[in-house]
Amino acid sequence: MPSESVHARPSFQLPTHTPVAGALRAVESFLLRGGQQTARRNAWASVVADRQRAKDRREAEHEMAALLTEAPGDAVRD
Repeated sequence: MPSESVHARPSFQLPTHTPVAGALRAVESFLLRGGQQTARRNAWASVVADRQRAKDRREAEHEMAALLTEAPGDAVRD
């Protein structure tokens, strides 16, 4: 049985085009110039990509576990 994380978080995306998000981006562009702003955005893109890879890996593990626990006669044959 695969271990479940105690700290599982719901998978949802925050809207990126809201008035608050626009205001935060304006403050960010004022406070973080050029390279710092790019570095922060690159770091966030990496976090999002890592989360997606982790989600994909968990789904693949669940699929493999389901296939391994299937009875031999249950498999569809060509």
